[in-house]
Amino acid sequence: MSHEGKMNLLNFADPKIKTLHVTWFAFFLTFVVWFSHAPLLVFIKEAFDLSTAQVKALLILNVALTIPARIVVGILVDKFGPRNIFSGLLIIGSFVCVGFATANSFEQLALFRFLLGFIGAGFVIGIRLVGEWFPAKQVGVAEGIYGGWGNFGSAAGAMTLPTLALLFGGDDGWRYAIGLTGVIAGVYGIFFYMVARNTPKGSTYFKPKKSGGLEVTSWKDFYFYLFMNIPMYIALGVLAWKLSPSGVKLLTTETMYLMWVGLVVLFAVQVHSIWRVNKENLTHGVADIEKYEFKQVAILDLSYFVTFGSELAVVSMLPLFFLETFEGLSAVQAGMLASGFAFMNLVARPTGGWFSDKFGRRKSLMILVGGLAVGYMVLSQVTGAWLIPVAVIATMCCSFFVQAGEGAVFAIVPLVKRRMTGQIAGMAGAYGNVGAVTYLTVLSFVDYSTFFMVIAASAGVIFFATMFLTEPKGHMAEVNADGTVELIDVN
Repeated sequence: MSHEGKMNLLNFADPKIKTLHVTWFAFFLTFVVWFSHAPLLVFIKEAFDLSTAQVKALLILNVALTIPARIVVGILVDKFGPRNIFSGLLIIGSFVCVGFATANSFEQLALFRFLLGFIGAGFVIGIRLVGEWFPAKQVGVAEGIYGGWGNFGSAAGAMTLPTLALLFGGDDGWRYAIGLTGVIAGVYGIFFYMVARNTPKGSTYFKPKKSGGLEVTSWKDFYFYLFMNIPMYIALGVLAWKLSPSGVKLLTTETMYLMWVGLVVLFAVQVHSIWRVNKENLTHGVADIEKYEFKQVAILDLSYFVTFGSELAVVSMLPLFFLETFEGLSAVQAGMLASGFAFMNLVARPTGGWFSDKFGRRKSLMILVGGLAVGYMVLSQVTGAWLIPVAVIATMCCSFFVQAGEGAVFAIVPLVKRRMTGQIAGMAGAYGNVGAVTYLTVLSFVDYSTFFMVIAASAGVIFFATMFLTEPKGHMAEVNADGTVELIDVN
């Protein structure tokens, strides 16, 4: 790597580059496993004679656990290190994946699909690991490459798994295809443990003083932090409602109410845990050099809500949108046209990170969120009278701003507070899923045009929130185990 901040991605002799490639592929595999069922649902539906409601239930269950999982995994990463947690997640996920592939009833499918939502938290782990290995002037591009290529796992699975299922042949071809992804993930988990290291040689891996929640440094931030946790519980409550008789009828009304009560109890437990972590800070105060503003985390959460949240929501509805908007399109053609939205990840997310490194953190995020708002306003005007190529170009332009915005968010995450990067990434990542639940719930009540306008309007609000983001400058302070303070450059 040169002093100008450029990086040679083919220089595997550089430990940073090797770590980046080893890590993005681990993330890539988690997405292959997480979404392995999606392109094979037609085979699964036929094998188990599933109703449309049962198929929808599997899709909801697939993301239900990811919101709390990203919070939990963020805590574990900061405490035990990315190497241990990523390898463990891949190995455990491989067993759950094979369990799904060998299921013999809808109930077993539902259970294993619910548990596989946990592997969707793999994204959080690499954010901390990549942030440890790359300097601030390169971390945006590095995180963008990690996120873009990792997210591509869902598209790669969609392109290859149906063909694999047909090659295996027979009624159980889908089982072998999904099971194979699990086996590969487990083997790679072992490989990752052997190859990966938490930090460059000679660097310190900073850990939080206590586990169980983010450390904050003022009473205002404490209450703000508690408030920012509420939407995640609301999203989980909405998911429970979608599984009730009002939705796909997997849960009884009584079970839904019990889950709601459980979420209230869980929130109370989390509040107690957050207080336990912060009691000393709030009662005795914190040295000025260690302080940070929680609003930084909140703004990143909201930005990921509208970027990744809208991406998850739009990717799931876009094929149907094209199919119903343009006459004469087949389901296959509509799917091909819609797939361009996800493909943009490979270029857009690293580009967003590069913008952030090159032109400033706040300015880049503001421009990209603003562009996203305009992009969705344009999509809200798409009708059957449009030329299909023009509609596809509009979709691709919008998706560029969406995914570049994701890259810009995670170019900032490692620069807020190093020892809590996993937890900050976990909370932002969870907010992405909260966004998806929110937007898809809106879609169930409105038409496509209104759906796109709602995303555009929410992006407009968050655009103004990004104006209050404080540009990371100078150094962040971390305390070593022996009490000495180490300054980490964030420029």
